[in-house]
Amino acid sequence: MDMKSSKLRLNDEGMVQGSPESRVSVRELFWAFLLVGLSGFGGVLPFVRHMLVDKRRWLTPAEFTEVLGLSQLLPGPNVVNISIYVGARFAGAVGASAAFLGMMVAPIAIVLCLGAAYTRYGDLPAVANAFRGVASAAAGLVVAMAIKIAWPVLRSGRAIVSAALVVGAIVVIKLPLVWTLAIMAPVSVLWIWWKAP
Repeated sequence: MDMKSSKLRLNDEGMVQGSPESRVSVRELFWAFLLVGLSGFGGVLPFVRHMLVDKRRWLTPAEFTEVLGLSQLLPGPNVVNISIYVGARFAGAVGASAAFLGMMVAPIAIVLCLGAAYTRYGDLPAVANAFRGVASAAAGLVVAMAIKIAWPVLRSGRAIVSAALVVGAIVVIKLPLVWTLAIMAPVSVLWIWWKAP
């Protein structure tokens, strides 16, 4: 990610931190990610993007796509990695902790309550139908999110070719995801770096 475009800098402790003009408080980080955790339980990536890009404008669409790409390469859930990155960017280690806790507190409490309820009422037909409806909504969110994430990439011919090669490797050649990433990630980076002005 370009350091100038994303306004990143390192503080005295060596943590990534937002520039002074883009500073976000620890409290804002906690509440923003808490609300996302509550509103998008079960599939929060579309809600995270809406909050970060459309509502609060803490990231541009292109920056969000870059951060999502990075978070997918790292171990752990994507949205957790995004929350930690955004928290660290704007408020250092404390911001990363606040964003992480905001993202996780509500879902953990909800999972515990739903687990107890499902254990007791999971055999009822109405509960099974409700889960089918939730699964359909989640599939729609995934498709909508894929379109929004792809939009900044579709403006670059090289990025389109790279994406097509990855899809071809996975869908047509049936290459495992790990091998596809191991081959295509360095090739894509070198190709775009080599062609950069």
